[in-house]
Amino acid sequence: MSEKWKQAIVYQIYPRSFCDSDGDGVGDIPGILSKLDHLAELGINTIWLSPVYASPNDDNGYDISDYKAIHPDFGTMEDFDRLLAEAKGRGIDIIMDLVINHTSDEHEWFRRALAGEEKYRSYYVIKKGKNGGVPNNWGNFFADCPWAPFGDAANDEWYLHLFSKKQPDLNWENPEVYDEIKEILRFWLDKGVAGFRCDVINVIHKNSYADGKKQLALTGIEHYHSTEGCHDILRRLRREVLDDYNAWTVGETVMVDLQQAKELCSPERRELDMVFAFEHMECDQIYVKWFKTKFHPIRLMRCLTKWQTGLDWNSVYFENHDQPRSVSRFGNDGRYRVQSAKMLAGLLLSLRGTVYIYQGQEIGMTNGDFASLNEIMDIESHNVDKMAKGLGILNPWRWRLIRKTSRDNARTPMQWSAAPGAGFTAGKPWLQINRNHARINAEADRADPDGIFAFYQKLIALKKQSDILQKGSFTQLHAKGKLYAFAREYNGRKLIAVCSFAGRTLPLPKGLCGKLLLSSYTGTADAAAPLQPWEFRLLEC
Repeated sequence: MSEKWKQAIVYQIYPRSFCDSDGDGVGDIPGILSKLDHLAELGINTIWLSPVYASPNDDNGYDISDYKAIHPDFGTMEDFDRLLAEAKGRGIDIIMDLVINHTSDEHEWFRRALAGEEKYRSYYVIKKGKNGGVPNNWGNFFADCPWAPFGDAANDEWYLHLFSKKQPDLNWENPEVYDEIKEILRFWLDKGVAGFRCDVINVIHKNSYADGKKQLALTGIEHYHSTEGCHDILRRLRREVLDDYNAWTVGETVMVDLQQAKELCSPERRELDMVFAFEHMECDQIYVKWFKTKFHPIRLMRCLTKWQTGLDWNSVYFENHDQPRSVSRFGNDGRYRVQSAKMLAGLLLSLRGTVYIYQGQEIGMTNGDFASLNEIMDIESHNVDKMAKGLGILNPWRWRLIRKTSRDNARTPMQWSAAPGAGFTAGKPWLQINRNHARINAEADRADPDGIFAFYQKLIALKKQSDILQKGSFTQLHAKGKLYAFAREYNGRKLIAVCSFAGRTLPLPKGLCGKLLLSSYTGTADAAAPLQPWEFRLLEC
């Protein structure tokens, strides 16, 4: 089977926030079509398209009411077909979001279950209450109780939702659910999509519904996290559907350790092609993501090295629709925004694995500038605020947690220009546009030959033509203080990547030598010169 995914340079589009073509304040497929040349010029060859399915949008499309329909906000199926065709004409594949842990409570299956059709009741996890309460003591991923009343409260029946109340979990013990999902996969693969990003894929199968071991968050996770039933489902989908289309998959695998990741993407087990691991995205948190600590680069370095050396192939990313902006988190979004954005780009594209770039990352977009919770749309943020309030945490502290960590930080509309509406919309945007769009925007950055976009172009072009960067081994050379260096080696040829996380000059450590192939600072000529603040340097040995 082809391993085309190893050559993929993936660009994630969050459709609601990418480009609005009709002035209703919501991004859409025609808007994406209008920006395909931007992506082709950047050099990417794959789009990961976040959900565009029919949905009531309780969780911005991850609550699907019809897997075979396009939400009217985004356009029509004809628009989607045109997007596929025009993207392919530019050498760009599309992978879709596959959300199969749950549906929307407005999906026909759930509505028919509520209407009493026994067939569809068994599509979901519906249980009797216990001791006058819910069926067990589990928690859920949105800081809420994972059980909601099913139908008439007098029946004492509850349905499971590991996420929002409007996202009832599917019952994967039911073979009819499996058959339905197979048909959904075939529907999109027949259209020509190249594969799927599989949402929270390692929690879809539940072993039991017994009480869980109590813990601060996600009590009960031991009953559904990376179960053998999940492994079996993934193997069957690969064998019975995906192989027929030579389709590839990347799994969002929550809370996996290295060994679990190896099992999920083992070539022998043939489940997923690669996984999104999260350990490096947890290097600045205390237990749960809402409690952030000061960022120390050495923690990120250790995580990157652990996964680069421990896994045969990585999904390499620093941003997505659920994470704060990397330049605000791991870089410096003030004085050294441009420099740190370039350094992070160099680090990202010189690591071993398939690269994922999130919209706006290529111009150094920063976290949102929200003033209060009233400007936040993210349901998870509101649930966390409610939970924290119940724990007696005062509003200033609650807001501090949410402001830094809310998923809406990455969901602010794409900043295309300095014009009103940031070139994103002619209407009122669905989510507040960051006011810094007057100076941080694609139009301005693309006009700068030394801009962030231009640096991404150079890096992507180099990644595509370099066997060393595509196939080479990874060896850490230096990880101390604020300096990270590693070697990529293939067929006796070597490149050394050097990354400074410091806002001051640093001496180049002894032993890191070679011909200067690329620097994030224009005009750098001496490969052995001290590193400039937040510099990335690539040396050829």
